Amino acid sequence: MSKFWTFLTALHSGAGPLVMLVYPLYASVVAMESTTKLILQSLLEWIPIWYSVKLVFVAWLVLPQFHGAAFIYNRVVREQFKKHGVFGSSFHTKHSKPNIIQSIFHREGHEAHSH
Repeated sequence: MSKFWTFLTALHSGAGPLVMLVYPLYASVVAMESTTKLILQSLLEWIPIWYSVKLVFVAWLVLPQFHGAAFIYNRVVREQFKKHGVFGSSFHTKHSKPNIIQSIFHREGHEAHSH
């Protein structure tokens, strides 16, 4: 039985580097060698303003002045959730739903002061 545990320990110690090093290395090489990226890149090179459009789109998404990510969430993601019933019957509109974090902290603060 001790040989089994020795084998299991050796297998366990070798599995970590295998999963954390070898597989990501393999996946990276496969991704670099795939022809899909080369074909897509050659198609995008024909669009002269592609990288500028991509930069403007990402800036619109992440900069807080534009609220781009909130717009995408409200117009696309949230609508799909509502359409497929992910929110269920407890879904409220943006204006009528309470702020859950504020209600939790208010409740905890109220309980702390009442004692």
